[in-house]
Amino acid sequence: MYSSNLIGFILAVFSGAFIGSSFIIKKKGLQRAGLNGTPASVGGYGYLLQPLWWIGMITMIVGEIANFVAYIYAPAVLVTPLGALSIIVSAVLAHFMLGEKLQKMGMLGCLLCIVGSTEIVLHAPQERALNSVLEIWLLAVQPAFLLYTASAIAVAFFLILYCAPRYGQTNIFIYIGICSIIGSLTVMSVKAIGIAIKLTLDGANQFVYFQTWIFTMVAISCIVTNLNYLNMALDTFNTAVVSPIYYALFTSFTILASAIMFKDYSGQSISSIASELCGFITVLSGTTVLHSTRVPDSPANTDVYSPLSPKVSWYIQGNGESWKQKDEDGPPLNLITVIQQDHFK
Repeated sequence: MYSSNLIGFILAVFSGAFIGSSFIIKKKGLQRAGLNGTPASVGGYGYLLQPLWWIGMITMIVGEIANFVAYIYAPAVLVTPLGALSIIVSAVLAHFMLGEKLQKMGMLGCLLCIVGSTEIVLHAPQERALNSVLEIWLLAVQPAFLLYTASAIAVAFFLILYCAPRYGQTNIFIYIGICSIIGSLTVMSVKAIGIAIKLTLDGANQFVYFQTWIFTMVAISCIVTNLNYLNMALDTFNTAVVSPIYYALFTSFTILASAIMFKDYSGQSISSIASELCGFITVLSGTTVLHSTRVPDSPANTDVYSPLSPKVSWYIQGNGESWKQKDEDGPPLNLITVIQQDHFK
């Protein structure tokens, strides 16, 4: 069991490094595509012609393959939180390659995410052995998981059809929420496929069951949807913030789905469950800190649902002269009062 978890751990770390790098490479490609055509944030697909975006996609695929194999050897509650490594990688690379500065409080937010993830991993429950896809199918059609699946699909459709056109350009949680909810279903399907492949390689062919192909179709549909809205989130918001928020929400929904489907926490002690809860709270606190310190990217599109509101700060100095602060200027000396003029001509 320990050797199996160790393999899963190594693969998850490898995956996090590649996925974190892919965020930056793909965004560079998205930026280049936006200069020559319609940005992905408003529905453009010009990035498909950008070689740099494809390099980022290949990097992400390598990371996802490693992640896929990790789910075969270790439980989701162990593998998923280790995606926190992608936060550090993407934040550091974004600082050097994209010029997206991560403030000190943002660094604290990253640290909180890592600490919370560590707490989750240390108290992760052991996964029960599964010997057939039919066993996984029985877990997938139990009433509790069917209710979760129906709720997840309903919320995802609400976000896609109603919220995304109106608030997608201004609220970072819309696009990432779609990715995270759909992503939890992706992991459950991918885990089923991974177990099917492992059992097939061991001599028990699982691809003779139609359930295996249903899991495959669900996984492909969810992955395509996930990638589309992740591209939109990356093209709209700061990468150093997209990565940790996506990580926190994706981890939360995935562990919830795994707990419902595989009953991961059955038989766990109260102290272990409480420690897991503390880990979740710590991760979500880090996400909140990161979001509050976000430096918004300059929007390329002013949609009717997201109007821009110019804002200038005028300072009255001690000598009675006025001084206008620019974004990059620091606070003036001898400050008496601040008058903010939200709309001006």
